[in-house]
Amino acid sequence: MRRMMAKHLVAMAMALFATLSFPTARAADAADPAAAQIESFYATLIDTMKKGGELGLQGRFKALGPATEDAFDLPTMAQLTVGPSWQMVSEADRAAVVEAFERLTLANYAKNFATFGGEKFTVDPNVKMRGEDKIVETKLVESDGKATAFNYRLHMAGGKWKVIDVYLNGYVSQLALRRSDFSSTVARGGAAELVKKINVLVDRQMSGR
Repeated sequence: MRRMMAKHLVAMAMALFATLSFPTARAADAADPAAAQIESFYATLIDTMKKGGELGLQGRFKALGPATEDAFDLPTMAQLTVGPSWQMVSEADRAAVVEAFERLTLANYAKNFATFGGEKFTVDPNVKMRGEDKIVETKLVESDGKATAFNYRLHMAGGKWKVIDVYLNGYVSQLALRRSDFSSTVARGGAAELVKKINVLVDRQMSGR
């Protein structure tokens, strides 16, 4: 099931983790604050997966909200996804796009990380620098040993390291997958058209359990 989930995340473009083995020693090793940020997000994701059936899709969506806002720089991610057209978007429309983008991110995680099936997540404490940003490498290891890489690019925002991109399978930029579609939508129909499009995608995902 998890193998299908990983493929689904790549195809969806974003887009956005019982006793799940998440060793305490790994958390202790993650001294770098960027790695610690991902550890913290995974901890909430793990807890939500454990309660997945009890919470249901709407409950998982709500439960992941605070941790997602804390770990992800959603305004910057929305801006990077829209591209140059962002400069022509009003403040009110920017806020609407960011809100829709957050809903899409939450829906992706709530839908695709619904239950626990023996997987584990590992976070490499050896964080890599990319200019002023940091790359945190992680893996989703399925019960059969198959590993899928989920790497995160973080930058400093508001005094803490926050995610600005997720690399699916370790190298496929989530923002790049979305940028062509989202930027062309804004150029063609404005921010309101993009918000409408995102909300349709979210409503479609949230119509399930």
